Amino acid sequence: MVSAALLTLSLASPAVADRGAPDFGRATLTGFASLPAETFVPGSEPSGSAIGAGPFNGIAAPFAHQPVQGFSGVVNRRDGTFDVLSDNGYGTKANSADFLLRVHRIEPDPRTGKVTVLGGFNLSDPDRHVPFPLTRADRVLTGADFDVESIVRMPDGTYWSGDEFGPWLLHFSAKGRLLEAPVALDGVKAPENPYLNGAQPNIGSSKGFEGLVRSVDGCRLYPLLEGTVTGDTPGDLRFSEFDLRKRAYTGKRFVYRLESTSNAIGDAIAVDRHRFLVIERDGGQGDTAKFKRVYLADTRDRDGDGLMDKTLVADLLDIANPKRLGGFGETFRFPFQTIEDVNLVDDRTLAVLNDNNFPFSSGRTPGKADDNEFITIRLSAPLHADWRAFR
Repeated sequence: MVSAALLTLSLASPAVADRGAPDFGRATLTGFASLPAETFVPGSEPSGSAIGAGPFNGIAAPFAHQPVQGFSGVVNRRDGTFDVLSDNGYGTKANSADFLLRVHRIEPDPRTGKVTVLGGFNLSDPDRHVPFPLTRADRVLTGADFDVESIVRMPDGTYWSGDEFGPWLLHFSAKGRLLEAPVALDGVKAPENPYLNGAQPNIGSSKGFEGLVRSVDGCRLYPLLEGTVTGDTPGDLRFSEFDLRKRAYTGKRFVYRLESTSNAIGDAIAVDRHRFLVIERDGGQGDTAKFKRVYLADTRDRDGDGLMDKTLVADLLDIANPKRLGGFGETFRFPFQTIEDVNLVDDRTLAVLNDNNFPFSSGRTPGKADDNEFITIRLSAPLHADWRAFR
């Protein structure tokens, strides 16, 4: 579990006011743990038959079991454990039909540097809420059906997930059973959407709902697209509002602008009614990784430019590590191609995880498949978050 001692390290400089928002300094590494890349679900089905024989970063395919990988969403259960969501599997609809979509329960322990997998559950649709054909007759969901990239947990224990193939919102029970039909975003269709009917998609492949936020009052969801919708300004991402009581989009949306049109977002989470933490990253890994950041994005648009205001909270390629945690030097880098999980641990501490794209990504050590890493970082100033953000 994340120890209290690791979450209460003293910090450096105080915040400096900048247009009404704090100017955060350098974040500090307070915890590090990892799960080996070659970790598989015990007793599970074979997987990876459509990716080729490899080897990929020294690992041959296919695999005898389902890998515990691709962490694209995280839920803090507030008991030292976390739920993490595996995405579509191996990167495309075509090669992921034997990858079962799954939520894993993990327990990171920075004292030992290890992450323990406590169990988990597969996602399924036994009640036939999905109106289009699925890959499997038993209606266990696979990476050829959906690309689930984000997850939130509701007070009743159910989960909502954001998908990239529709893009759709998906509502699951506490054990992964789909509870209602997928909810589409009006006017937006990805190339994988089965209802294109010959029309052109207006968002790129794997550019659907990468982020999904539960409002602090639990009444709304805010899905954030990873890509720009055709016709919108390049680099502008739609951040829409969904009313959970009405089960409908409200028509209100905000605009998150990327620092570069070649960047992508990785995850988002609410800080209060107006402010959200957003991971923004480039596509590099290892030495080619140049931009991996966490921003505080504010919907109030104080400068009136029609965009969410952004304040840099943490540069994930320049984290202070005075205690040399994880065996790394005094500067810690999180140099992964896909960093897709952020969570509030306390008002000054964030948990951040990577999607290791098993077995393809090799950001930590060239030629070696990336592990699933779990870090906690302490910010140089408090967020002054709404207390409900920690539920």
